[in-house]
Amino acid sequence: MRSPVSLISSVVLGVLAACSHSVDLQRAPLQRMAFGSCLHQDKPAPIWEAIVAADPQAWVWLGDNIYGDSAEAAVLEAAYAKVKAHPTYAKLRESAEVFGTWDDHDFGKNNGGKEWHGKATAQKALLDFLDEPEDSPRRAREGVYGAYSFGSGEERVKLLLLDVRTHRDDPAEAGGDLFGEAQRAWIERELAGNDAALTIVASGTQVIPEDHRYEKWSQFPEAREWFFQQLVESGTGAVLFLSGDRHISEFSQLQVSGREAPLYELTTSSLTHSWTSFQGEENRHRVGEVFSDNNFGLLEIDWEAREALVTIRDEAGAVQRELKIRL
Repeated sequence: MRSPVSLISSVVLGVLAACSHSVDLQRAPLQRMAFGSCLHQDKPAPIWEAIVAADPQAWVWLGDNIYGDSAEAAVLEAAYAKVKAHPTYAKLRESAEVFGTWDDHDFGKNNGGKEWHGKATAQKALLDFLDEPEDSPRRAREGVYGAYSFGSGEERVKLLLLDVRTHRDDPAEAGGDLFGEAQRAWIERELAGNDAALTIVASGTQVIPEDHRYEKWSQFPEAREWFFQQLVESGTGAVLFLSGDRHISEFSQLQVSGREAPLYELTTSSLTHSWTSFQGEENRHRVGEVFSDNNFGLLEIDWEAREALVTIRDEAGAVQRELKIRL
């Protein structure tokens, strides 16, 4: 028979294990983070060489991490296995912590939302691909949203991975939602008292642009405004949105009432098959010019200067576009 002390110890350890992934790990201050989207598992991906050479501490998948478009677990798992087997991506996984959210093609349905019956299968396949721990809260939720932190004090960076698929209403419906009640409550909790010098918000679809005809947050104006208002009410510091989906890359900037600093967005897409025939489109919030060859994004933070440099880089790793953000 086990002693009472032994039984109590087992209970305590069990509680700690259950809570371990709801508490921020003490990661080192963030200096270099890379990110990208839209990788087709059956296309060449020489861009991994440049990403590894950039030596990021963290890599963030921004959606369309595979082109699965299926409700069958075997199809999604096989596609993820091809990506994971790429020898240079394997090198990146050895040197950088990997995070990610999804968009429609890894969600399983093109332009899909809450109506998609394959959500649960796709969620397990993505979290397995990301090596998310079995006791992670992300595995218990309906949706792949999650939060992570780097550094502490005045060098703290918060990463919010949003899910704009699982609970997304039909964009043709008036007053439609992107987030769902549970994710909204989670967002409020994560932003309440958020003292990070930089908050990075990852979304599969574009947040700031309003003018093009493709998927975007502005199709859900009430939900978009609600999120912006959470940033105002929480007093969140510098904010950088990251998005994919579009097969082009661009910077956008938006001034929101109630905030002194603007919101910034980097859309970085695609890793393997960009829109090379792109002829232009309006984006009233664009900063600089669109880049439409294969690319990835890189964030570099100079903590002494309190400045973040965000760059769009081509397959060779050369800087094509850049933006500086004061922290």
